[in-house]
Amino acid sequence: MFRTLRRALCVAAALLLPLAGTQSAHADVDAQAGAGDWHTSGRQILDAAGQPVRIAGVNWFGFETANHVVHGLWARDYKSMIDQMKSLGYNTIRMPYSDDILKPGTMPDSISYDGKNTDLRGLTSLQVLDRIVAYAGQAGLKIVLDRHRPDAAGQSALWYTASVPESTWITNLKSLAARYRGNPTVVGIDLHNEPRDPACWGCGDTTRDWRLAAQRAGNAVLSVNPELLIMVEGVQSYNGANGWWGGNLMGVAEHPVQLDVPNRLVYSAHDYATSVAQQPWFGDPSFPANMPGVWDRYWGYIFKQNIAPVWLGEFGTTLQSAVDQKWLSALVTYLRSTSAHGADSFHWTFWSWNPNSGDTGGILKDDWQTVDTVKDGYLAAIKAPGFEGGGPGPDPGGPGGGTAACSAAYTVSSDWGGGFNAEVKVTNTGSVPLKSWKVSWTWTGSQKVTSMWNASHTQSGATVTAVNAAHNGSVPAGGSASFGLGGAPGGGGAPSVSCTAT
Repeated sequence: MFRTLRRALCVAAALLLPLAGTQSAHADVDAQAGAGDWHTSGRQILDAAGQPVRIAGVNWFGFETANHVVHGLWARDYKSMIDQMKSLGYNTIRMPYSDDILKPGTMPDSISYDGKNTDLRGLTSLQVLDRIVAYAGQAGLKIVLDRHRPDAAGQSALWYTASVPESTWITNLKSLAARYRGNPTVVGIDLHNEPRDPACWGCGDTTRDWRLAAQRAGNAVLSVNPELLIMVEGVQSYNGANGWWGGNLMGVAEHPVQLDVPNRLVYSAHDYATSVAQQPWFGDPSFPANMPGVWDRYWGYIFKQNIAPVWLGEFGTTLQSAVDQKWLSALVTYLRSTSAHGADSFHWTFWSWNPNSGDTGGILKDDWQTVDTVKDGYLAAIKAPGFEGGGPGPDPGGPGGGTAACSAAYTVSSDWGGGFNAEVKVTNTGSVPLKSWKVSWTWTGSQKVTSMWNASHTQSGATVTAVNAAHNGSVPAGGSASFGLGGAPGGGGAPSVSCTAT
């Protein structure tokens, strides 16, 4: 994604490719899936045990900018940010970076150490990335690294520039791959963000052919870390059909990427709404009914023909216009609900977590704390279970079974007098996995729940009872799940909270 308005792009007619009807549409997502290194099988991503997983996450940008670190750490602690992502039901972070952070001694800028981020003081940008990866893994989130820019000055159409040649690009990709070898939190690398004209796909010109460059880089990465997924974006133009930067994967049908290590390739597309730029399909009289056909042509056919997994690495909108609202609703339906299809679905990371994306905004509002519940709500159907956090946990129970038990902690995360937000963390304190949980508390004041995410609730007088959502009821022994709420008037003190496990 980039911060300037994209020029409108025209689309030439393209033949709609046939759909594959042989793949089962109901592979289940197991709440414990995700362990170990991941690989692909047809259009699915599988964990080390062969269980299907679904990437369902957000982009958290900043390492690619002159700050050389994720944004928002001037306002919050990075751990609270990751905890909130998890509480909202996101399971993966796409982490954009520029090659500048691999220069020796590159230091982050705009981090507040005043009562927060204290363990990041004095660390280089790469060392901060290590801390974020470590905490994300502990929380049960996965990371996809995204080479977003060759340097902090801006994106590039091709994977190299005069100051950052292909050799540097590949050297740095290999360095990151080696750095996180053996770390199952980092599941993949997105080789280069949004290749665009003059980049081509399958033209054979090694200075412009992104497909060939992706093969060179992907094989270099796999030579030092053969367990990583290799994410390859599309281009802008193919055979006269123009689309979003990085969003045109039409060339895969004739010129697939070929890697030396099998079952490691994931194709990635980007798709946006009118808050980024106008496109011809938005003005089609049949909009939004025409959109599945557009997505089929550009990238959806890869999934539907069982060629490879497809990850929508970026999509977003300010949601200000009715067109954008219809677009996002149609896109979420196209990506396939987790309840109906499990992990036999498209993968995705929403742009963005950050509120400071100029033409889309983010999941967070400008205070870097409050959730845009409307935007987040659009994504509810395609969120997917998280993954077991790192570190040793209690024995999940012996032959004699075990006891289901839980505790809950209530924290007021922001309070502006007339209203407040709170987060509740549910921890499995028993010896067996939870199937579901229920949390209750009684406020001492006149507070009322005005919104709740990642749980449903009833309120009788001052007493509130919240039960888990479909995606976060299963909690491993020693693991945790979270939900959030908005209320009014002010939050006051944290009430005493009880948790019931089943």
